[in-house]
Amino acid sequence: MMSLVKFEIFHTIVELGSLSKAAEALGLTQSAVSHAIASLEAEWGFLLLQRDRSGVRLTSNGERMLKLVRDILQRNEQLKQEVAAINGLEVGIVRIGTFTSVSTHWLPGVIRMFHMQHPSINIKLLEGDYDEIHRWITDGTVDFGFLSLSASKSLQVVPLKKDRLVCIIPEEHSLASQTTIAFRQLENEDFIMPKWGSDHDVRRVLKENRVSPKIKYEAVEEQAIMAMVQHGLGISILPEMVLFHMPRRVRAINFEGNHYRTIGIAATSFNHLSPAAKKFIDCLKMWLDDQGLLDF
Repeated sequence: MMSLVKFEIFHTIVELGSLSKAAEALGLTQSAVSHAIASLEAEWGFLLLQRDRSGVRLTSNGERMLKLVRDILQRNEQLKQEVAAINGLEVGIVRIGTFTSVSTHWLPGVIRMFHMQHPSINIKLLEGDYDEIHRWITDGTVDFGFLSLSASKSLQVVPLKKDRLVCIIPEEHSLASQTTIAFRQLENEDFIMPKWGSDHDVRRVLKENRVSPKIKYEAVEEQAIMAMVQHGLGISILPEMVLFHMPRRVRAINFEGNHYRTIGIAATSFNHLSPAAKKFIDCLKMWLDDQGLLDF
């Protein structure tokens, strides 16, 4: 008979990438973890994991089963939370996909408020780019995630904040004295492209304004992009939210018109979220509203 314990072991091995790490995280011996996977493979009649010196990886059949296993574990978590809620208790874990600027500027304050109100509910954060967060939401790795709405595709979304896009220029640049910049002025400039996923707002806004700058570098970290601009390696476009620690000799200049990314939360279905996840979203909105950051 299949057991939720085996499902949890399988899921944890995939999440952490090795049997030994999964055993440590679950408080089990490595032999118990190996036995659980062998038992599950014997029940189902096919291999779930390939083992080699570099660790473990999913077989094609393992990939097919992982999504279903995650769904079952998620439903079981919701079941436990509903039972606890009926009995006047608060328990559970909320898994959230997030990207750097939200992790830095919003989540410390939100989590602090949430833990004061709900100390028995645990928060787990996974940080990635837009593509990774979208995948985590759709495959059930996280309950919901923060995304720019341009990258949310078929998911349900709740918009939260309009984050203006600005041009980042070194102080000595010929455009640095302007109060606003037109997109056509970027055409012949060396450009540092933020790399937040295949479909993100800087690429979108450049395409909308029919501009194809000379992309010299691509970088994920906003602080790295600003440092490159500071050293004269090119100019870039970043959201205002990431400009908290602007380096010296770097200017942020608005574009002509109104250009922004819309940050929101996305899920496959907000109605089907666990009670703990719904409580966290309520707390998030309250914190943003208290800070004057909620635009919707």
